[in-house]
Amino acid sequence: MLENRKNRLVVKMHPKDNVLVALTDLAKGVNVIFEKETYIIQETIKAKHKFFTRDLKQGAEIVMYGFLVGKVQYDVVKGGLMTTDNLKHAAEPYHYRKVNFNWKGPDISKYKERTFKGYIRKDGRVGTANYWLFIPTVFCENRNLDVIREALHNELGYSVSDKYRQYTHNLLEAFKKGESLDSVDIQLNPNQNKNKIFENVDGVKFLNHQGGCGGTRQDASTLSALLASYANHPNVAGITVLSLGCQHLQVQDFIKDIKKQNVSFDKPLFVFEQQQTKSEEQLIADAIKKTFEGLVQINQQQRTPAPLSELCLGVKCGGSDGFSGVSANPAVGHTSDLLVALGGKVLLAEFPELCGVEQNLIDRCTSETVAKKFIGLMQSYDALAHIVGSGFHMNPSPGNIKDGLITDAIKSAGAAKKGGTAPIVDVLDYTELATKSGLSLVCTPGNDVEATTGKAAAGATLILFTTGLGTPTGNPVCPVIKLATNTILAEKMSDIIDIDCGPIITGEKSIEEMGEDILEYCIKAASGEIIPKAVLLNQDDFIPWKRGVSL
Repeated sequence: MLENRKNRLVVKMHPKDNVLVALTDLAKGVNVIFEKETYIIQETIKAKHKFFTRDLKQGAEIVMYGFLVGKVQYDVVKGGLMTTDNLKHAAEPYHYRKVNFNWKGPDISKYKERTFKGYIRKDGRVGTANYWLFIPTVFCENRNLDVIREALHNELGYSVSDKYRQYTHNLLEAFKKGESLDSVDIQLNPNQNKNKIFENVDGVKFLNHQGGCGGTRQDASTLSALLASYANHPNVAGITVLSLGCQHLQVQDFIKDIKKQNVSFDKPLFVFEQQQTKSEEQLIADAIKKTFEGLVQINQQQRTPAPLSELCLGVKCGGSDGFSGVSANPAVGHTSDLLVALGGKVLLAEFPELCGVEQNLIDRCTSETVAKKFIGLMQSYDALAHIVGSGFHMNPSPGNIKDGLITDAIKSAGAAKKGGTAPIVDVLDYTELATKSGLSLVCTPGNDVEATTGKAAAGATLILFTTGLGTPTGNPVCPVIKLATNTILAEKMSDIIDIDCGPIITGEKSIEEMGEDILEYCIKAASGEIIPKAVLLNQDDFIPWKRGVSL
């Protein structure tokens, strides 16, 4: 593991590893001295990539992070570059075995009395934001939602398009005058939301989707449970539902799912069915008017101090690179351990990106029931992928591979670091709600938006999202905090990155120090004192998973 030391060229992630990670570009022929051993670099190795620590024969096992991550396809030499040609995915088989797992959590003495200012709901959960939510029961209502979004966002101060509207206007004026369009610059708007009317309403959000009809009845049923989870979410204070009327997902089924999840549900809920309205114009006008009345109502709610144990933190990585498992993911893992030790909830999902570390996770499960539920979900998911000619081993994207994640097991071993080292108290299927304090596994795809959509449904009130390549992913109801694995990305995409974990790579900070910095940011974000970039940019991505094969 990385210690706090500058001027390092390489790092070994686990004592058992037989590869080293380059922290900077290494030229062919360079001598690298690490732990009193000299390695002659056989070919140029870019930062984030790996090289072998000894000569290996065809079929030899490669270990990284202490896990089997692949097998050598032909003889390789010490100091040689690991590639998709000379290494193929391999992972250890896994099974339940009774293990006495003992966990010593981190020191939390300075956080025990800390609080955040959240919205305490009547069901006891605490939100980190106060949103009004529009839900369509079917894709037919998406256009009506778009019309309502434009009207409400522009008039109530939630729009982020003003600068682009002004930019387009300036281009038009230049065109009319015969001036060069290159002379027109886009003007940043530092005073975004300065005209926000409802001070205590953090936003009006919309769950446009492509479901609710067509497909299978099972699809509609899963979608209903998902939408009900969002209606019940502690960051949601009120809901407007638009329905066509004839779709598979009927309003009464949706409301039944809400009550099934929360028998004491009492949030304002307004339903409008287009086939029972005299005109589309009337439908939209009625929905806007009633929602406006609801916004006046929820604007009376105030933030109240709550213990950190009331936080529910989702952890996610996307656009990952060879530094993801070296810097940002283990730093988030330390944050996760701190929150678990404080009595909070942490959600680790992306089952295709747990391939190769299953045995470690199984051994950390607090009961045989929890362990076997995880095994069942993993095996059935992977089996579905193989039926269509795929598999978890095909998960890494071209961007992942280009930046050093050669096999899915390498990607997974680094991705699992986000969950820290704590015991696993529960395993949740898609749309199931996290109810136990501690670390839970949530069955979702690795796909960025499908995964964040599922984490919010499980109850995450903040999501920590690490990235090495950059991604604009957000969520409508759960603030998403972006962490860069490297400083180059943090500076290049500063408009979407909140936290730079690059100081771990340079040795300026330890993983533990960065983990504490991340927790401090979470406390401020949960209190509304800091607004994450994804929230400022209205990056409200929402894609329901239809339980098909998605990696």
